[in-house]
Amino acid sequence: MRVNDRPAKPATTVSPGDEVRARVGEVTRIVQVVRVIHKRVGAADAVTCYLDRTPAPPPTSSVPVAARDRGAGRPTKRDRRVLDKWRAAQR
Repeated sequence: MRVNDRPAKPATTVSPGDEVRARVGEVTRIVQVVRVIHKRVGAADAVTCYLDRTPAPPPTSSVPVAARDRGAGRPTKRDRRVLDKWRAAQR
């Protein structure tokens, strides 16, 4: 987690206008603080306190990655190498 491009600890204070970046899975969420609340509130109230600036995720292809015929057995060594090379190119 980072606040204004600096590493943040649990005691880091935030103020309106600060940018908070947090890694959630493979996505980095970017939010801008609009106002600070001093006690716990529900999610519906918390949404009004920040603006979500997270960019839209890139479109994903709908092609199955490793589709094999049922009953074809384990992939051969050559099949695995081709698949590994393809996965590396996708990153």
